[in-house]
Amino acid sequence: MSERAAPFHCPYCGDEDLRPSEEPAGPGRGAAWECHSCNRAFTLSFLGLLAKGLRREPTEGDTTA
Repeated sequence: MSERAAPFHCPYCGDEDLRPSEEPAGPGRGAAWECHSCNRAFTLSFLGLLAKGLRREPTEGDTTA
């Protein structure tokens, strides 16, 4: 079994002082992390894979493509 990827920064304050939480996140909830800068706890979880090659076709006048 391989180790899970760790976040590089807190999604709330952006600081990098993160540590794995001692409290388990629970089944299906991902890994729990604590930010020691803003004193928040959060979880990370995998949602799924995106369909490869699935892109919407640009319409006439579309500038977001």
